[in-house]
This record gives sequence, C-alpha cells and structure tokens, in this order.
Amino acid sequence: MAKVLYITAHPHDETQSYSMAVGNSFIEAYKQAHPQDEVVAVDLYKEHIPHIDADIFSGWGKLRSGTDFSELSTEEQAKVTRLAELSDQFIQADKYVFVTPFWNFSYPPVMKAYIDAVSVAGKSFQYTEQGPVGLLTDKKALHIQARGGFYSESPTAELEMGHRHLEIIMNFFGVPSFEGLFVEGHNQVPAEAQEIKEAAIRRAQDLAQTF
Repeated sequence: MAKVLYITAHPHDETQSYSMAVGNSFIEAYKQAHPQDEVVAVDLYKEHIPHIDADIFSGWGKLRSGTDFSELSTEEQAKVTRLAELSDQFIQADKYVFVTPFWNFSYPPVMKAYIDAVSVAGKSFQYTEQGPVGLLTDKKALHIQARGGFYSESPTAELEMGHRHLEIIMNFFGVPSFEGLFVEGHNQVPAEAQEIKEAAIRRAQDLAQTF
C-alpha cells in the first residue's frame, strides 16, 4: 500500500478552478485504480503553515545548541512543532500530487511556504562533502497546473516559474520521477476552454492508472 499526498494550493474548488477540476478527476480515478492506497488531502489554504521567521530561526538555534525544548518560548515551540509535523508527513508519503494555478508566472504563496516547511536538512536532503544530496529517492511526484495562456514552448516557456521551481525542488530532494500535467490556453482561447478542460481531464484519468 502506498501513501499519496494530494496537495492543493487553490482557494477555489473544482467548480471554479480548472486545475482543481483536473486534479479532482485525477485523484478520483487514482482511488478507483489503486483502492489499496491511502490518499491524504492537504489543502494548503486550510492548513496552518508557519512561515520561516525569527521564532523559527531562534527555536532551531536553541535546539541545536542543546537547549531543552521546554525552554523555548510558546511561539517557538508551536511553530517548530508544526513545521516538524508537516515535514514528517511529507517524507513518510510515497507519492505527491501537487495541484496549483499559474499566478504571476509562478504559483500561490502558500505553496512556497509549504515547500519551505518540508525542505529540511536531514529529512528531505542532507549536506555532504560533495554538496547537498536528496534523501527522497523512492518517491514519485506529479504537478497539475492550469495556465490561462500557452507556456509549454518558447519563448513563453521561459516565463513559467511554478512548475520549474517544483521540478528543481523535487530533483533537490532526490525524487526520481516528476511529471507535469498542464491545462493551458483556456483564457487565451475562451471559445475552446471547455474542450481544453475536458481533454486535460481525460489525460488526468489515463495518467491515474499508471501513476
């Protein structure tokens, strides 16, 4: 049995969001194709994700210096504990499905906060004399992203930074398999929007069989 994290970063549901509609179709098809697997939904707009701030740096620094956890401030304890929960949940999963819109050439800030939370030395990667090495070498990941325009080919492909950032992070973590499923052009060609959406849903349902 595999554990799948279904990580969504959109304030809207599948009735208003193309990325969420395709993501929902994928995960439902995945559940039917892999009934033995556990799927855990992680809605980043509903989860508490502490930002890396002064409390976090202070708490981590105290713990590294040997200070007992009970001696940390209330804020330090709460934030350090929550980040540990998020990172532990992430590394204990086998597969990741990220669902995001394409906002301002990237993705919503809650996704960046989440990536920061799970990028932990000794958990998702480690430092060596040869440089950082990823530790999640037995995982696989998928990114479902809706783009109103067309960004799969040059010259606009160079402007896309959401999927590219996730690809860099997954490579940094050592994840050997990372795929992208894109829904694009529905705002640029509104007359074809429904056709674009339906085609992406079919691709998602097919991919769910083998992911």
